[in-house]
Amino acid sequence: MSTSTATDRAPAPDSTHHTAARRKRRVPYWLLLPGILWLLVFFAAPLVYQASTSVQTGSLEDGFRVTWHFATYWDALNEYYPQFLRSVAYGATATALCLLLGYPLAYLIAFRAGRWRNLLMILVIAPFFTSFLIRTLAWKTILSDGGPVVSTLGSLHILGLTDALGVTEGHRVLATPLAVVCGLTYNFLPFMILPLYTSLERIDGRLHEAARDLYARPLTVFRKVTFPLSMPGVVAGTLLTFIPATGDYINAELLGSTDQKMIGNVIQSQFLRVLDYPTAAALSFILMAAILVMVTVYIRKSGTEDVV
Repeated sequence: MSTSTATDRAPAPDSTHHTAARRKRRVPYWLLLPGILWLLVFFAAPLVYQASTSVQTGSLEDGFRVTWHFATYWDALNEYYPQFLRSVAYGATATALCLLLGYPLAYLIAFRAGRWRNLLMILVIAPFFTSFLIRTLAWKTILSDGGPVVSTLGSLHILGLTDALGVTEGHRVLATPLAVVCGLTYNFLPFMILPLYTSLERIDGRLHEAARDLYARPLTVFRKVTFPLSMPGVVAGTLLTFIPATGDYINAELLGSTDQKMIGNVIQSQFLRVLDYPTAAALSFILMAAILVMVTVYIRKSGTEDVV
């Protein structure tokens, strides 16, 4: 009798199996929990707070209250649209220069570097071991009126042409659009090279051999084989470069003048100097929304939705 009762109370094998399966399925969610909590605390909560701030009215003395004043968005955009356009132009120019400079270097490292590959990769990553601020200050010295860049351009008689094009002013480079774009290009170049190298390094070399066996010229091999297969790296690199470059304010602050201020400088000033928190929050949301729209259109046009 006791044996029969113990047998009846024992869990069925199928029930035990289903319980173990449920626990196994829950493991990925438990692993995701720290990341989800991090995003909720340091991304979602500040985003909600900023959204609330953007529709407030008041002053620092009297306090700010949520009055759902959405006109702040229109007023901010109407007043600071030149800085928005300038930020997009500088960010796009720096991204294009990073692609032009980074693609050949990534190609060299992936296919031609040989035993020097690791050394070249270290040299690409090396700037990250120095503070972003220090690197930008170094460029302030390089581009100064008595620096090597101005001397070289002056000896080549190029400064007159760059002045006419509006990228330099008064035969000087510092405090001009050229200086800001140079700083952005240098600081974000590794963000372009690394994904490009990763994408190029994955290309099967036998595809190049097959194309050459079919008597394809080197330019044709690059145009028909290499570049299309490296598009995921191109898209990832341009996004990693354009997004932070457009919102950057350090380069415009240190290498530019008041005529080269970007929207990041305006947001910083509104938050820390003017103390107009609603306008600063509204500008932040407008910038985020504009970048999100541009990135979405870019991804769809490039046909690489699966990359992200």
